[in-house]
Amino acid sequence: MIKGAKRILILDEIRGFAILCMIFHHMFYDIGFILEMEWGYRVFDFLCTFQPIFWALFILTSGICSRLSRNPVKRGIIVLIAGFAVSFVTAVIMPAIGIKGAEIYFGILSCLGCSMIITGIFMPFINKGNEKIGMLVTAFLFFATYKISEKSILFGFIQLPNVLYQSNFFSPLGFYNSSFQSADYFPLIPWLFMFLFGAVFGKYAKEERFSAFAYNSHSKFLQFVGKNSLWFYLAHQLVLYVIMYAIKLFFI
Repeated sequence: MIKGAKRILILDEIRGFAILCMIFHHMFYDIGFILEMEWGYRVFDFLCTFQPIFWALFILTSGICSRLSRNPVKRGIIVLIAGFAVSFVTAVIMPAIGIKGAEIYFGILSCLGCSMIITGIFMPFINKGNEKIGMLVTAFLFFATYKISEKSILFGFIQLPNVLYQSNFFSPLGFYNSSFQSADYFPLIPWLFMFLFGAVFGKYAKEERFSAFAYNSHSKFLQFVGKNSLWFYLAHQLVLYVIMYAIKLFFI
């Protein structure tokens, strides 16, 4: 954080809550994938309806925090490297030992890392811009491009040409064909715009214009998870795998 800035504890708590929701969600996929219980997949698919809500909270708070960061580009590089590590483990190491179907290409860490770097580069312009206009524009771009992976923008009024979806080369942007599969996937379009919305909104955080409620402590546990969200994300799937394989080995 910027030196001397007052920590906004509610951001840690929201981020911690979002990470725990993600772990809870992934747990049901592992129940289906490892324990081979079909109801796990059904619960996972049902919760996919709510997934964009808690991930939007996570990305939004990360965007706000980027406005408070002393070096968002450096932090972005670290997170992006972590994203590459996740892809390497899930797409190379795990299939080599017989665990297939859990490959991650451009997951949440890759998306966040790129968003931090892009936001950091354009931070001088963000600082100079009008926050109300900035929030309006980024919110519009997010909702207008939300269906880009379904070949449409502007709320379905404009259909995109099929040529954009003939390869997976531009999958980080949201363009991919039917062969693309990823257990965790967050393309820059539209999620970069949600991150940028948070960065613009972060002006109010930087100027300490939030209410006292935002600075007060409400849950030490959620704060701990939120402050260590990167490590929780990196470790959660390994921990879930160990638990599920132990259950499968000793109880099923």
